[in-house]
Amino acid sequence: MKKKKVNKVEVRSFNPTVNLIFNVVIALFAVSCVLPFIFVIMISLTQEASLAEMGYRFWPKEFSTAAYSYIFAGEMSKKIFQAFGVTIFVTVLGTLVNASMTSLYAYVISRSNFPFRRFFTIFALVTMLFTPGMVANYLVVKNLLGLNDTIWALILPLALGPFNILVMRSFFKKTVPDSIIESARIDGASEMRIFRSIVLPLAVPGIATISLFAALGYWNDWLNALLYIQRDNLVPLQYLLMKIQNNLDFLARNAGLGAQIQGGLAALPSESARMAIVVVSTLPIALTYPFFQRYFVGGLTIGGVKE
Repeated sequence: MKKKKVNKVEVRSFNPTVNLIFNVVIALFAVSCVLPFIFVIMISLTQEASLAEMGYRFWPKEFSTAAYSYIFAGEMSKKIFQAFGVTIFVTVLGTLVNASMTSLYAYVISRSNFPFRRFFTIFALVTMLFTPGMVANYLVVKNLLGLNDTIWALILPLALGPFNILVMRSFFKKTVPDSIIESARIDGASEMRIFRSIVLPLAVPGIATISLFAALGYWNDWLNALLYIQRDNLVPLQYLLMKIQNNLDFLARNAGLGAQIQGGLAALPSESARMAIVVVSTLPIALTYPFFQRYFVGGLTIGGVKE
């Protein structure tokens, strides 16, 4: 590793061979992450008969959109688009609620002048290590809060997580200097004004990180819908796709019934439909990741104290 001096600032640069090796390793790692998803897309576009004859292949012998036609056919398409809308609403609102509550909680326990910071930190840590279990959660959500068959039953159970709180606490302690907070207090700013105008702009990378975690949690959640939702107009996408998957498995196990309903299991795109379900449930949230990454990069360029 060589050292160069540019405008009296020491800059370290690696040997070109070392850079090449690192680039190749990172490229191989990136390809290994992308290839499985491409493989799933190709399987979902493969004709079922060809899939049964040739097996899984990166380039199908015969392409077919029968799996997507089966998923989006007739009345099923209306249910999927309705469930998609419910999932988007729950993900957006839930992520906003989660990021707001997590940031406020973490900021308070990160400040050294808060007298109860140790108690609330241990409280968050204990809830992460010891969970009450599904029965206690069910009784609280359904009987105590009365959220059964409401949209809040899909939002509030995931609105606050101890892991995100501890991540943001560490981020606030290392990123937000006490000197800025003290200067703002001397100028007469309130705690909420300090948090809104000073702390939040400095915490963009951390908030973007926990927002991504929260969005993934809400998007992939189906258990809360299974426990608390009976109304068809409140069913999220993941739960609906899971029911479609269960129907495919049921038809595959009951060949006689499958023949009566679908004209025989040969016409039923069971394997390709499974992969199509994976694509439908994964692709939208995967496409949103670059937007979060933009905030990661932009937030890292923000500085609070110049030396």
